[in-house]
Amino acid sequence: MAAQQEQVVSLQGKVCLVTGASSGIGAGTAILFAGLGARLALNGRNQEKLQETAKTCKEISGLKPLLVPGDLTDEKVVQRIVEETVAHFGELDVLVNSGGILAMGTVENTTLEDYDRVMNINARSLFHLTQLAVPHLIKTKGNIVNVSSVTGQRAFPGVLAYCMSKSAVDHMTRCAALELASKQVRVNAVCPGVIVTEVHKRGGMSEEQYQEFLKRTKETHALGRPGKVEEVARTIAFLASDAASFITGVTMPVDGGRHAMCPR
Repeated sequence: MAAQQEQVVSLQGKVCLVTGASSGIGAGTAILFAGLGARLALNGRNQEKLQETAKTCKEISGLKPLLVPGDLTDEKVVQRIVEETVAHFGELDVLVNSGGILAMGTVENTTLEDYDRVMNINARSLFHLTQLAVPHLIKTKGNIVNVSSVTGQRAFPGVLAYCMSKSAVDHMTRCAALELASKQVRVNAVCPGVIVTEVHKRGGMSEEQYQEFLKRTKETHALGRPGKVEEVARTIAFLASDAASFITGVTMPVDGGRHAMCPR
């Protein structure tokens, strides 16, 4: 009789802090992590939606997540998130930096206010939270998964500040991976293509524009469709688990082949 196979992707007992968990990829990641046995600390700005995510997680795992809500651009909030997570669980194994925003705008019409807002949330707060989490991750030989974007790897007009912020996330992922490798802390990122979430409409697209945007993925994505939150969440779970124990410094496309395409 064959020996029972070990579950390849497992987060059993791991303390995982997920930002942006009130919606989209962050919420989907938290819910998947709950099913993989993680002990969760969840951050988001929308407390009502964060409670909804937590409720689903508890229904799946029986474990009530710790909620650490707040705006990641507030330095005191970021400090509190890490302190409360470690105080509650005694350790930290995985940090998933999923909090982020999208804003429309070109080099000609992006205001400095919009530029600062995008860079502060997508890059500066991610750097700050990572910096505060690292001492705890060193103790557990844990890891970090950043949620970046195909826009960090390829140029797209009309979302300049967003593209710049995600390029910064990609390069921080690689640099931090090299800096922390000797301490056995892995750092990776996922780079989604178009994923069906609310981020584009919150960034300024009308419903009509958004539907047209999704329709265009038949041509802009090699697999001919937009992605689903669960597809990104599964990749995050893989990178966060011991199944990816020899992977660090990777910015992994989850984009239906979009990163490999050239217009003809």
